[in-house]
Amino acid sequence: MKRLFTTIIILSIMTAAYAERFEPIKYGNMDNWVVRHIKESGVIGGKNKNVYAVGPRRVIEGSDAYVPQGGTPWASSNVMAKVAGVTKTSNAVYPEPRPGKGQCAKLTSRLESIKALGLVNIDVMVAGTLFLGRMFEPISSTSNPYSKMEMGVPFTGHPDALVYDYELSIPDTDSRIQSTGFSKKRTLPGHDNAEVIILLQRRWEDADGNLYARRVGTGHEILSHSTSGWQDGHHLAVRYGDISGQPGFTAREGLISKDKSYYARNSKGKMVPVTEVGWDSPDATPTHMIVMFSAGSGEPYVGTPGLTLKVDNVGLAYNN
Repeated sequence: MKRLFTTIIILSIMTAAYAERFEPIKYGNMDNWVVRHIKESGVIGGKNKNVYAVGPRRVIEGSDAYVPQGGTPWASSNVMAKVAGVTKTSNAVYPEPRPGKGQCAKLTSRLESIKALGLVNIDVMVAGTLFLGRMFEPISSTSNPYSKMEMGVPFTGHPDALVYDYELSIPDTDSRIQSTGFSKKRTLPGHDNAEVIILLQRRWEDADGNLYARRVGTGHEILSHSTSGWQDGHHLAVRYGDISGQPGFTAREGLISKDKSYYARNSKGKMVPVTEVGWDSPDATPTHMIVMFSAGSGEPYVGTPGLTLKVDNVGLAYNN
């Protein structure tokens, strides 16, 4: 009996030592949302639109540029644009009730149409995207979309995985739409997919205000199949250091090319590209974390209308 009791104690200690620790990302349970009531310009119909942001439960009236509320680290592709004095909104990320579990974030791909004087003259393909960082309003053009998004938040941890619940629906089609609103709409072969990334970077700034980074940790996955309900507690593993020679490595996990760099503010508050210059050591301390969920995996303004990714309970897993 004494030996059995000792064995139970040892097993309990071992279980506790290897137990996974979950740390939620602030507002990552997707239960709290800011609702913005914005009236679009009369020339495009003058409709009253709701634009949503993950953050404290709050209602904001009017078309002022959005400033993140309540210390939220989350931003999205939901924006207000002002072009030549015309106010237009775009919303492809919504709160949606999840029975028995509060709310979730619903990300969709859709064509955003702008009508002037009753005529459709601009179609923009929008893939709902939710990310850690900030979107700067008002948007004045569709050129260089990353320059309007500050990607990443300060972070110094070494998580083992990004954890989240998700549900995915991909329309039964083999085509995608490419449309920037300022070029001819095109139909491309193949359906789009959902994409999830977590990147850990060690960033620094030179004397001229340029930002550079080395990649500390990498997690990436393409979600290409509809699910039959919610997939709870899904884990996206983070791999550290230079993973380019590891089994299963894909080009999408590689260093970000200079022409596709994400942007961030430098010490002077100016938005500049963050140029990745190499891999870092596995035990390096990161300075920033990028997390992004997207209802599309292609280039900006390309997607499959109707593709829907629902996300909930986002956090980080640590194995002690």
